[in-house]
Order: sequence, then structure tokens, then C-alpha cells
Amino acid sequence: MVCMKNVKVVAFDCDGVLFDTEQSNRAYYNEILTHLGKPQLTPEQFVYVHMHTVDESLAYLCNDDNSLADAYAYRKTMNYGEFVKFMKVEPGLIPLLQKMRPQIKIAIATNRSNTINGLLEAFGLCDLFDLVVSSSDVQLPKPHPDPLLKILAFFHIQPDQAIYVGDSNVDELAAASAGIPLVAYRNKALCSAYHIDSLKELETLLNL
Repeated sequence: MVCMKNVKVVAFDCDGVLFDTEQSNRAYYNEILTHLGKPQLTPEQFVYVHMHTVDESLAYLCNDDNSLADAYAYRKTMNYGEFVKFMKVEPGLIPLLQKMRPQIKIAIATNRSNTINGLLEAFGLCDLFDLVVSSSDVQLPKPHPDPLLKILAFFHIQPDQAIYVGDSNVDELAAASAGIPLVAYRNKALCSAYHIDSLKELETLLNL
């Protein structure tokens, strides 16, 4: 188990950790599927798109090159702001981030691409994060360790000086590959020394 006194950086996943984005993600991909004339997301499909990049998700949902090209083209016409209204900030997030500053640096490692900055701006959270790493900022997204390795390099720290708060298998794999301890959020199935069900518990874990 990591010594929390040595933690200099806390990195967060976005969807399912910082925000409840289940309704918005479901609406987003269902709109694309409707445009393509395909059925709405199945439970299995939703689990996949909730964790992966938009490129990976569209490739997963489209079974031929023509529909994939159509999905990419239609996506570019969509106004993502219409889906932000379905999102909710995770309870306790803002007080937690405020208490962490300035002694602990705060980062995001997400498989979102160009939507993450607009999302943070919409909720007035931009100034509360020291670094945001999206799938567009690395060669390989999670479950590869690239986003977390980028965070370590940016802050010039060792893996045991950071923790990663995530809720999915891709978060577990990325953290393990980067050597960063995982704090599993609302997912008892993940292999982690720490499991929490609220951000208030993370506040206690960090002795804030």
C-alpha cells in the first residue's frame, strides 16, 4: 500500500469519477446510431463506449467502412454542448479539489478527446486542475499507460508519488502499467489496495 503522505499528485479519470456522464454518453451514441439507422445501445455496448475513446467506440459500433465514415461525418455536425445538460458533477468534488490545493497537484487522465476542456469550462472547473491529459494528447490512450506516464513526466515525480482514481478495467490496466497505485471508485471488481464509494472517502484517505 502506498504511503499517502508521499502523494504529490492525484490523477482522476473523468467519466464515472468526476462526473456522472452515463445519461449524456448514452444519449450521444444513441443519436449517432439513430442517424445510422441502427438499434439503440445494448447494455454491453454501453459498457464499452463508456470506457473507450470516441474513435474506438465508433469503430466498435459500426460493422462496415461506410457506416463508420458516416458516423464520423455526422459526429462533426453534432453540438456536444447539447449533451452537457445531462451531466452531473460528482458530489463532493469541488470541496475535495479545493482542500487538495496547493499541497497536492491535480490532474485528469481521460479517454475523452476534444470534449474534456469544454466540459470543464461548462462547469467552471478549469482552474482547479493543473494538467489535463486527453486521448488526443498521447499516442496510445488507456488501457495503455501513456496518459499516466505523461502526468509523471510533467510533474517530475515517481509512480509511488501519485495515485489514480478510476472506475473501470481500462483504468486498472493503465495504472498497473504505469506503476501508479489505483484508487478504485465504486467498483469492487477492480484489483486495488484502495476502494472508495465517495469522493469524501478520498479526502479521508489523503488526510486532508
